[in-house]
Amino acid sequence: MANFILKRLLAIVPTILIISVVVFVVIQLPPGDFLTSYVMRLEQEGARIPPERVEQLRRQYGLDQPGYVRYFKWMSSILLRGDLGFSFEHGRPVNELIWERLVLTIVVSFTSMLFTWVVSFVIGFYSATHQYSLGDYIATFIGFIGLATPNFVLALVLMWLAYTNLGYSYGGLFSPEFAIAPWSMTKFFDMLKNLWLPVLVIGTAGTAGLIRILRANLLDELQKPYIITAKAKGLSNVRLVLKYPLRIALIPFISTAGWMLPNLVSGSVITAVVLNLPTTGPMMLQALQSQDMYLAGSFILFLSLLTVIGTLVSDILLALLDPRIRYS
Repeated sequence: MANFILKRLLAIVPTILIISVVVFVVIQLPPGDFLTSYVMRLEQEGARIPPERVEQLRRQYGLDQPGYVRYFKWMSSILLRGDLGFSFEHGRPVNELIWERLVLTIVVSFTSMLFTWVVSFVIGFYSATHQYSLGDYIATFIGFIGLATPNFVLALVLMWLAYTNLGYSYGGLFSPEFAIAPWSMTKFFDMLKNLWLPVLVIGTAGTAGLIRILRANLLDELQKPYIITAKAKGLSNVRLVLKYPLRIALIPFISTAGWMLPNLVSGSVITAVVLNLPTTGPMMLQALQSQDMYLAGSFILFLSLLTVIGTLVSDILLALLDPRIRYS
């Protein structure tokens, strides 16, 4: 197991380097660049920039250099100094823009993931062990509703219900008086007070899917001959289910960690815009639209790193969970 983990950790570096090349190439594929988009926006507003000023800005931003030169400068600054580059649109280093939103993104994502795993495990286990009961039918119905309802629609519905029934107007993770205030215990508790809505909305779709996965796999295991034999020998149902079939049924459940980590960050962009969340999703969308290549590339590189780490974590958990899966 130790050799496997070491090999996977060493493989992360070349994997991320290859991904960085693909990311940089994909960002360069759309016609034009940030400066082209910026000039077009100004011209639509009636402003006029002289061509010599455009060329000056192109040299200032380094956009007059070939793509491979910009890539090597970007990656060398990341590897040597940890510098992710400079955001053209915001006029600030990418490090500052990402890290100031990354903390809130981690809080929302981690809380949503815990909510998803705990709720889906409890409901999926109950549905499988109480097949065709009233609770199973209710859980199945709610699961289908959760799968069919887009997150941003659920966010709008919950915001409307909270306002019409409770008089509660949701405006983001913080109340207006704490939006730009420095961090304190009062601001922290204010964030916790407003955290329930994004966690409920973001975690609903993942919860619904994992309920169906766990229920289907556990039901399949409960019908196998070794379960019938164990019951015939007098093994208690609780011990039998927890020790054998549940561990096997959790294999696809845990394997979702590889895509759940990046999906919680990037898959809730529209929801974050609707709920006015100060997370990385809306800024990444804005960077892609404006072709702010270093900011957008850093976000996508970060999501790729989360995918690699999530896959590694899921592989380790699977090897520990199922004795049939061992890496020598």
